[in-house]
Amino acid sequence: MSIVFSFMLGFFAPIYGGIFYGIDRVLKAKMQRRKGPPVLQPFYDMLKLFSKTKFIVNAPHTIWMIFYFLSLWAVVFMIFFGGNLLYIIFGHLLATVFFIISGYSVNSIFSQLGSNRKLLSVVAYEPILIVNAICIYLVFGTFEISEILAAPNNFNSLVFTFLSLLFVVPTVLKLSPFDASKAHQEIVGGIEVEFGGVFYELVYAAKFLEMIFVYSFIFILASNDYIFGTFLVVFSFFAVALVDNSTARIKIDSLLKALYMYGFGLGIVSIFWILLCCI
Repeated sequence: MSIVFSFMLGFFAPIYGGIFYGIDRVLKAKMQRRKGPPVLQPFYDMLKLFSKTKFIVNAPHTIWMIFYFLSLWAVVFMIFFGGNLLYIIFGHLLATVFFIISGYSVNSIFSQLGSNRKLLSVVAYEPILIVNAICIYLVFGTFEISEILAAPNNFNSLVFTFLSLLFVVPTVLKLSPFDASKAHQEIVGGIEVEFGGVFYELVYAAKFLEMIFVYSFIFILASNDYIFGTFLVVFSFFAVALVDNSTARIKIDSLLKALYMYGFGLGIVSIFWILLCCI
């Protein structure tokens, strides 16, 4: 992949990420037998937000959110430039920390509760990402995405890694049943509650980038078989949307138990499966 093409993919990530987000909303509407919004509705929403009065109530709150968006965008650039998986995971962790700090920087109890829950969910899913990165290293002998995508397909060794990552996707994207950190009915959106107007666009656009981040891990499991990698992403996309539509939110303590027991557990099983396949 050329440097120019990689740069273009990273630069326009918020655009096609928004299209994916729009498709997700349409898909969920169809599952509920609703007409739903148009695919480009996320961009209509952003244009509406851009027309709002630019008003800052709490400067640190806004600054931390800017750091979150820019660092998350940098992580997406690292992905398209074929960077190191571990650097990408820790870069995403840093971006999420900025997001959590933004929630703590205001006096809203809903925002601070959202930060507490987000911090707990990060403690749960980040180890799963690291364990699965180790699984990928055991199969391909490298953490570099560019080298992984050039290697022959060895998905049979990564089946449990794929299953483990399916628990991470809804947690990162804050979808049911693992959306306790947002919980509109309980804490009115959590960290997002204090943002408004043009600055909420950063929160909105960050959701697009989060989708690209988490589904990239699914895609690289197919290595050089891009068609199969696309199939895995589409399958995961539909499966996550179906679960989001058909399940209720679980409490944060249940979220932690589920991720450690099933997500992390499947990651450990994947390590032993890979070692068994290599013998």
